[in-house]
Amino acid sequence: MVEPLTIPLLEPFTIATGSISEARNVLITVTLRDGSTGYGECAPFPPSTGESQETALAAARGCVDLLQGRDAGHWRILSKLIKSIYYAQTTVCAGMEMAILDALTRSYGIPLYVFLGGASSAVETDVSIPIVTPEHAYELAQGIVKMGINSIKVKVGGKLREDVARVEAIREGAPGIGLTLDANQGYTPNEALLCLEALDDRDIRPLLLEQPVHKDDYEGLRYVTEHTTVPVAADESAYNASSVAKIIKTNAANVINVKLMKAGILDALDIAALCRANNKGLMIGAMIESRLAIATAAHLVAGLGGFSFIDLDTPMLLAEDPFTGGYEQRGGIYDLSNVKSGLGIERR
Repeated sequence: MVEPLTIPLLEPFTIATGSISEARNVLITVTLRDGSTGYGECAPFPPSTGESQETALAAARGCVDLLQGRDAGHWRILSKLIKSIYYAQTTVCAGMEMAILDALTRSYGIPLYVFLGGASSAVETDVSIPIVTPEHAYELAQGIVKMGINSIKVKVGGKLREDVARVEAIREGAPGIGLTLDANQGYTPNEALLCLEALDDRDIRPLLLEQPVHKDDYEGLRYVTEHTTVPVAADESAYNASSVAKIIKTNAANVINVKLMKAGILDALDIAALCRANNKGLMIGAMIESRLAIATAAHLVAGLGGFSFIDLDTPMLLAEDPFTGGYEQRGGIYDLSNVKSGLGIERR
C-alpha cells in the first residue's frame, strides 16, 4: 500500500537551498505471505533529490506492481531491480528497501540492527538549528541544552556576517556543546574558508564543516579540505558509492555523510565499507523524516557501528508523530534495545 505522509513542522525550517513548513513524504506498507508487515518512508526534498511527493507517490505505486509475489528474502536482488527502473526516484528506492527489510526481519523475529551486525544497541544524535536570526538561534540553543543534547548542527551557507553571528549566538547559548556547520552547498570555496577564519578569530572551532560548496564542485570541495584543519564532510556530493569512490580517490573530503534518502540501504552498506577501507570518517544524516525513516537510519548505525557524526534529529522538528516505537529517546540517545523484531515501528 502507498499513501501520502504529510506532517507539519513546529516552525519553518530554512537552509541554504530552501525553506519548508511541512514534511511532504510517502508511506509504503509491505505485507508478506506469512502476515508480517513492514513500513517504509520516502522523504523527497526537491532541491536535494529532484523529487516531490507527487513523483514519489507515482513511482512507489509502480514499485508495488513490480514486487508483487516476489521473495523478500532476496532483498538485495529486489533492491537492484527497483533501482534499475526507478533510479531517478532515490527516496522511493530507499523507502521500498526499508519496508521490505522491516517486513523480512519481523518475519525472522529479530531487530533490523541485529540483522545488520548488532555492533551496538543505541546511537546519539545532534540537533540542528536552521538559518534563523542570532536571537532566535540563542533561544533554540538554550532549549537544546535543557533537552540534554551534547551536539548542535548549525545551518550556514547564507550571508557570511549573518552566519558568523548565528554561530556566535549559539556558542553563547550553549557554551559547552560541540558545534558542526552545514552549508548545504551555499558557499564558494573562499567563502567557506573565510567563515572558518572568522570563527577562529572568535575562538570557535567547529567539529566539522559539511558540504561547503555546490555538489558538483569536487575541485572546490577538495580546495576547502586542503586549506583548513577543520574536517570537511561531503553530503550532496556523496550521493552513491561511485561518487564516494571519486571523493576518496581525489581526497576531496575527510568525512562522508550517508543518507538513506540519497543512497538507499544497499548503497549505504557499500559506502560504509568504502569509507572504512580508506580511513574516511562516517556520518549519517537525514532529510525531513519521521520516526519511521529515522529509526531505520538508527538501526543501520547501531548495526554497523563506526559512525562519528550522527544527525538524526528531524522527528524533534515535527509537530506530530504518526508512529510509535522504533527506539526510546533519552536526551539525544536513541535506545533500540527494546525492539523485538524489524524496526519496532507501529502506526498510531
